[in-house]
Amino acid sequence: MLPDQINGVIMDNSITDVPGIKTGHAQNVEAGTGCTVIICENGAVTGADVRGGGPGTREIDAVNPVNLVTESQAVYLGGGSAYGLDGAAGVMQYLEEKGLGFNIGIGVVPVVPGAVLFDLFVGRHDVRPDKKMGYEACMNALERNTVQGNVGAGTGAAVGRIKGPDFFMKGGLGTASIKVGDLIVGAIVAVNCLGDVIDPDNGKIVAGVLDDEKKKPAGTMSIISSDKSEGLDAFSSNTTIGCIAVNADFSKVESTKVAMMAHDGFARAINPIHTMTDGDTIFCMATGGVKSDPTTVGALAADVMARAVVNAVKHAESAYGIPGYREIFKGM
Repeated sequence: MLPDQINGVIMDNSITDVPGIKTGHAQNVEAGTGCTVIICENGAVTGADVRGGGPGTREIDAVNPVNLVTESQAVYLGGGSAYGLDGAAGVMQYLEEKGLGFNIGIGVVPVVPGAVLFDLFVGRHDVRPDKKMGYEACMNALERNTVQGNVGAGTGAAVGRIKGPDFFMKGGLGTASIKVGDLIVGAIVAVNCLGDVIDPDNGKIVAGVLDDEKKKPAGTMSIISSDKSEGLDAFSSNTTIGCIAVNADFSKVESTKVAMMAHDGFARAINPIHTMTDGDTIFCMATGGVKSDPTTVGALAADVMARAVVNAVKHAESAYGIPGYREIFKGM
């Protein structure tokens, strides 16, 4: 898709194309882990939907439509499994210092829903995102941010995990956006899935479990549908986590519905998805300013999320002994 324009500014095919959104990343490259923060300083009406069977999350109940809080000031995505949720404390510190959060009279309580993925098989399993790293990600946040691949929450991500670490391909962080009239929908995602990543434009696997020679993807569904799957994936923790941002005037119910529909983007680009060992979670942050409806935005969100998933693996570089897209497909 060619770059579009809004108010004379070239669109970057990034979630930061949505007005009011900025993103920041921090990582420990040696340890193979990191975190990503999506910040809306003016507050965004936020919803969430968890589909995977092994989630690691925080503040999901806070953004439930039946509960009090309407807006979040940031969404946190991190590696490190459940340990990595500590990084959100740094995001809270950053926001509190700026006076951003739910007003409680004597101060503010920043609302930072978040989710983590399992990247402990790469780098160092005893180093995870912490408060310092979460704060650093906020300090690195930019209003125009197009970085993708081995960065932030995607630093230690891998895909195609059914046969174990020796047959992984490198996952990563991806982003994408679309503009329809005045409406802008953006997505960001850290892809760390059990299944294969498939390009919806042509149906081809672009990352996934490698064959025995480690030369090309073997096809996770081919393994699952054969007797070769017996005993595999006995304990393999994965998870793809992401966020949709949109400049629509939405309620929490509407933002939640968009987060639900955005999972269709996961399903188009990842197979299988939402397994018992994936903790797949999507957030939706509505910044306001444009009249729209959740059906339109949800349909666009699924499309843009699928493109972000593909971008994540195509930008991922070989690391930690795990080959990336360019290494595997260089001769194809």
